[in-house]
Amino acid sequence: MSADDSVFLDVLSSVPNDIRLYSNQVADYVDKHVERASNALRSALSSAPWLPESARPRPPPPPPRSFVQSAASASIYSQIYDWVSTNKIKTAIALISIGGGAYLLVRNKKSRKKRRAKKASNGARLEVVVVAGPPSEPITRSISLDLERRGFIVYVVCNTIEDEVLVQNESRPDIRPLMIDIVDSESARASIDRFTQYLQSPHAPFQGARLHRVNLRSLILIPSLTYPSSPIATLSPSTLNDLINTRLLNPILTIQTFLPLLTSNLNFGLPPTVPKPSVLVLTPSIIPSLSPAFHAPESSIVAALSSFTSVLSSELSPLSIPVTHLQLGTFDFSSFSPHNRHTPTVQSQRAETLTWDAHSRETFGRNFVAASSKGLGKGSSLRELNDAVFDAMVRGKGGTVRVGMGSKLYGFVGGWVPNGLVSWMMGVRKTRDDARGFEFGRSLITASEDGSRSTSPGSPGSIGRGGFGGSDYISVHGKESED
Repeated sequence: MSADDSVFLDVLSSVPNDIRLYSNQVADYVDKHVERASNALRSALSSAPWLPESARPRPPPPPPRSFVQSAASASIYSQIYDWVSTNKIKTAIALISIGGGAYLLVRNKKSRKKRRAKKASNGARLEVVVVAGPPSEPITRSISLDLERRGFIVYVVCNTIEDEVLVQNESRPDIRPLMIDIVDSESARASIDRFTQYLQSPHAPFQGARLHRVNLRSLILIPSLTYPSSPIATLSPSTLNDLINTRLLNPILTIQTFLPLLTSNLNFGLPPTVPKPSVLVLTPSIIPSLSPAFHAPESSIVAALSSFTSVLSSELSPLSIPVTHLQLGTFDFSSFSPHNRHTPTVQSQRAETLTWDAHSRETFGRNFVAASSKGLGKGSSLRELNDAVFDAMVRGKGGTVRVGMGSKLYGFVGGWVPNGLVSWMMGVRKTRDDARGFEFGRSLITASEDGSRSTSPGSPGSIGRGGFGGSDYISVHGKESED
């Protein structure tokens, strides 16, 4: 047999093997696609609503999970769990660091957010904000100046000529007085009608410019944040009447006066993207949250304003007018009144007790001075307040927002800490009848018999013996005895 014949025979012998290999591959390919088609058909028929329940085939089983993959994932999880279990301190430190870094990053990004009012194409101001608060208060001035810098037209509600002069003294063309006599309903209604006419009239920033209309962006209500501190027994009816009129009734009447303006369709003729005006109510929160002794006016009036704000929010919510209640902590107003800051001292509080009757002075004097001498710190920056006011104006939904140092902390303390512990923290102590009468009586007698004796306020002798036996109290009472 030649070499060529042997090669030919080898080729003929390999042909059956090749045919079997190729036929197996074709069969596997066909089986795979037939199985996929059958699974799809079974899945479709198992969920077909037109087949009866008994005739529906079972859906195909899910593909089996790889054991190697499951073991690998379980191994990684067990390793992480074992490491966390053996390094709890490191894990806690890492979580705190990551959380703190994320908080600082979000806070920094939020503080750098651009907060500007919308303007027309020619640069004219389009949005009007009404600030209803005492023009002499630092918080009213701070918010008005900040909103004017952000591009708003700010109108400050004035009830007297003196208030109007204070607003004009700011010398800002876009901070304007809005005279409204809250007491006279007819005059107030006429003022609101004129203001409505101003909002609905077209304006031009300069001659020849394109006319545009302004829209009311927000009404900011700022009741006075200063309240007298005194025992309930020493509050006169005239003082209570004045506080209710100026701190409670005046804000309620202001809101009532602006309600027709807020609920009217002032956006007629403006683009649909123009939002409806919002309402912001600012009140202090630390004293109302704690309800400490000798602060009945502030606690009662702010509680009434909070309830009024909740009712107002419920009434305006169906009209898509958001009402936001800003509960304020303490702020640093030294930039507005650096030389006129009134910081109560022990001597000034003792001198105030001289206006009380003898029984009230002996009963409440010591605890009043102790509670009034507790300070709340310097306070947060006014930038935090101004940013919170702007965010509440533009976010489009109401609610309660706490801002300022101590607003959240004291809110938690007032809600969960017992009142007795809060009073003890404020310096209020239980007074015995025998000690009360002896110490205060001895101070009065000493002051009357030796009226010429006096020491300078703040000296060791003035703050030494037994609290109210100080010289500031004795010297003042001595002067009255000599007269």
